[in-house]
Amino acid sequence: MTKKRRIAHLDMDAFYASVALLRYPDLRRKVLVIGGRNVPAPVKKADGTWEYARLRDYVGRGVVTTASYEARALGVFSAMGLMKAAQYAPDAYLLPADFQAYRYYSRLFKEAVATVSDRIENRGIDEIYIDLSHLAQSSMQLARRLQQVVWEATGLTCSVGISPNKLLAKIASDLNKPNGVCVLGQEEVPTMVWPLPVGKVNGIGPKSQQKLARLGIHTVGDLAQASPPLLQRHFGLSYAKWLADAAQGKDDRPIVLASEPKSLSRERTFERDLHVRHDRQRLTQFLEAICGQLAQDLQQKGYRAFTIGIKLRFDDFSTLTRDHSMDVPVVKQADLLHAARQCLRRTQIRHRSLRLVGVRASKLIAEADCVRYDRLPVQLSFGDLACLDTKRD
Repeated sequence: MTKKRRIAHLDMDAFYASVALLRYPDLRRKVLVIGGRNVPAPVKKADGTWEYARLRDYVGRGVVTTASYEARALGVFSAMGLMKAAQYAPDAYLLPADFQAYRYYSRLFKEAVATVSDRIENRGIDEIYIDLSHLAQSSMQLARRLQQVVWEATGLTCSVGISPNKLLAKIASDLNKPNGVCVLGQEEVPTMVWPLPVGKVNGIGPKSQQKLARLGIHTVGDLAQASPPLLQRHFGLSYAKWLADAAQGKDDRPIVLASEPKSLSRERTFERDLHVRHDRQRLTQFLEAICGQLAQDLQQKGYRAFTIGIKLRFDDFSTLTRDHSMDVPVVKQADLLHAARQCLRRTQIRHRSLRLVGVRASKLIAEADCVRYDRLPVQLSFGDLACLDTKRD
């Protein structure tokens, strides 16, 4: 008889903030935000206490990398601009990101989990899927064991969801955060999953949520009751079928033990064609924003990139691509901008109009494998060198 699948999704609780609290325990239960550009590091005063930056004093276009649960309760979330976040939580403590510490603790918690089950799919710096199907203990015992080994190895808490598949396991891990456990069976989908907003299903993004809302579909239960022809008419055959299956908690994806993305990319299609020379300032702003989003994607997924490429689509719908490779992997926005600029130096586009600009990061390496690069005597830092039009007429 084939054993019933048991898949766990383990998600570290407010990972970046929690790692910071290990060093700054006096900020526990405080409103804490991490992220931004050039945020000053805490200063240790003569009496041994720390002096921290405050969110209200931040000026710039940086974004929130993560926020403590206390900050989230005030409406501050990842990827939000720090200036906007300051409107919700002006007195929040503000810390710079420390990715060397994050990948250190990421490695520790994953090594600890491997002592329980080594059938692990790495989904980023702070979350993994684990196949528990081959183990004899109950799901609740395994969930508590996973939390225990993570706590013993790191001093950090995590939330664990266990279900028959990855889709339900990810939903379950979010139901009792922080430091929570949820064992969710297929038979419990109508009572536990259908009342949730559709956005709780991984794979239904903001645009799809808006489109579903216009159709009167707000909860997973609404989606489960939606007619297949309606979904197909608005979303196409493939995605409509996936939506219908997801609403029923169906997901047959296997655990992928060696899951390494080949690339990550971001692109922007403009509302109107932009001329490289006449609209230079706007194009530069778009390029900065794209690189900022890509940097955040890399950081959240726990990767750096050796190769950065650009994608340009012109007003005649022709497309041009260029790549630039580096000796050390990069993840910071400024370094992505510099590499994109090197690509643009190899183009002749000053008199052309663009409808789309994209930036792609490839030849990725996991943050946990970047320690040797951080030990180099000189760290790579290009500064703010973003400029789309690299030559003056």
